[in-house]
Amino acid sequence: MSTANDKAKSTDVPEDAHKVSNFLRQIIESDLAQGTYASRKWAGAPGDAAYHASGHPDPAKIRTRFPPEPNGYLHVGHAKSICLNFGLARDYGGVCHMRFDDTNPEKEDTEYVDSILDAVQWLGFNWDAHGTSHLYQASDYFDFMYRAAEFLIQAGLAYVDEQSADDMKINRGDFNNPGKDSPFRSRTREENLTRFREMRDGKLSDGAAVLRAKIDMASPNINMRDPAIYRIRRATHHNTGDTWCIYPMYTFAHPIEDALEQITHSICTLEFEDQRPFYDWLLTRLSETHALKDGAQLSALLALPNPKQYEFARLNLTYVITSKRKLAQLVNEGKVNGWDDPRMPTIVGLRRRGYTPESLQLFAERIGVTKSDSWIDYSTLEGCLRDDLDPKAARGMAVLDPVQLTLTNWDELMGSDTLESCQAPIHPHLPELGKRQFKIGKSLWIERTDYEETPPKGFFRLFPGNKVRLKYGYVIECTGAKKDAKGQVTEVLAQLIPDTKSGTPGSDSVKVKGVITWVSHADAASAEVRLYDRLFTEANPDAGGKDFLASLNPDSLKVITAYVEPSLLSSKPDAKFQFERHGYFVADRTDHASGKLVFNRCTGLKDTWTK
Repeated sequence: MSTANDKAKSTDVPEDAHKVSNFLRQIIESDLAQGTYASRKWAGAPGDAAYHASGHPDPAKIRTRFPPEPNGYLHVGHAKSICLNFGLARDYGGVCHMRFDDTNPEKEDTEYVDSILDAVQWLGFNWDAHGTSHLYQASDYFDFMYRAAEFLIQAGLAYVDEQSADDMKINRGDFNNPGKDSPFRSRTREENLTRFREMRDGKLSDGAAVLRAKIDMASPNINMRDPAIYRIRRATHHNTGDTWCIYPMYTFAHPIEDALEQITHSICTLEFEDQRPFYDWLLTRLSETHALKDGAQLSALLALPNPKQYEFARLNLTYVITSKRKLAQLVNEGKVNGWDDPRMPTIVGLRRRGYTPESLQLFAERIGVTKSDSWIDYSTLEGCLRDDLDPKAARGMAVLDPVQLTLTNWDELMGSDTLESCQAPIHPHLPELGKRQFKIGKSLWIERTDYEETPPKGFFRLFPGNKVRLKYGYVIECTGAKKDAKGQVTEVLAQLIPDTKSGTPGSDSVKVKGVITWVSHADAASAEVRLYDRLFTEANPDAGGKDFLASLNPDSLKVITAYVEPSLLSSKPDAKFQFERHGYFVADRTDHASGKLVFNRCTGLKDTWTK
């Protein structure tokens, strides 16, 4: 399959790579200029040093990866990482690997695997390059990871620890006190190898032992105090089934995965910064030849040069939570209607809300990449959606809070039961898209807020004696309204002013300050409209350990019955529109079908949360 990677320019740095420069681009450009990874070979698939040595010079100038754990649905923060990793590979003639870090069998599921693959492709990226699919999963490397663990044991760099979890925690020390050596740390290589194989063979119970790297219990970096690298966990894995009862720790598996895949730039979020010393230590040890007591040697397992890890600040977005546990709580407790609820920050939720791949790519570009944490206001995300939809979304008129408008002199001027045709551009700046057609007659629907019996200052719409233009139609003069016993307006009355129809000679002879939207009783369609808003009322709903449920927005969803112009009758699921005056809406991709019109509000025409 041909991809953008296949068509990359022969130059190391594309001309447009500098337009949105950041520290990661500067690192990559420096590595390319210095030929840091120019000697790498690629044998066609992930593998150890001997395997890649038999390959050819790597056709990818760099290799990045997107490595989610398949234990939940991806959210907007993952969208940033997807755009970053796949985008850098695209821009620098490289390849981005799609990899599942599925080393935790108890929380992973093929449902999440499928949703993640769909999300990446929907965002506009794929993992095919140079005639090869670069779709991988960590569990495919379990055999090699076990081999690497035995390698460390034989090199005297790992041991089986059978302390209790509490004793291990106590002996680890803290930031003010060094750790203490485990009583099992002095075991011989042979003893450790035997015991580790007993772990593998299921002869020890869950939690009875772990394999630890032997580094330095006095290290100022607590992560270097003999970290655990394998644990016993009897759980069925979604890919390997019950083949294994021991599983590698993420901090052990991740650098090995990168090395087997010949990743050059391993890009993580800042919480992994403290793990980088172990990342480097492990890859260095596995890339070295080690002498044994009997004069034999352990040949290096991994090819040089090693991958390098770089950290960037994760996305912190106001009015949003991204904790998978808390998002699951919202779903499981029925606070939202599933993972794809349009109020959720999940990619499936954003997609159903009406967000486009282009808007999320634009968002990732605008917020940039830094090494310092900061908060991005939710309005930035909404602004990217507006900027993407405005130049391409078809227009339409909709009345969300309808009240009847009766043109009392219509029959006299036009004839009883007469309907007249009106037209409007599908898009005001794209005349090639053509026109949309609708009828005007005696009875119309208008917004209830367009009428005021006693208008406030600056109100230019309908009130007794005032003239307004019906958009794409005639100028009318309001004569009053009918009310029910409770004083609520049930019908607005007006008279049509002849020879003022939009687009006809003399239509501007009557000057008005107000223009209102409308739809006709004759051809308008009833639609369910879901007015979505921010899920939380507080910018940081879970800050400082707060109960995030306490700040749920009670008005985050209002479901109304509206009337829409006839052009929207033929709309397909996922089609986006600008409802004139109201904002951007999408035909719900799940519930919108023939005979049932359901539109979700994506975002308003402007930010209504700004104080």
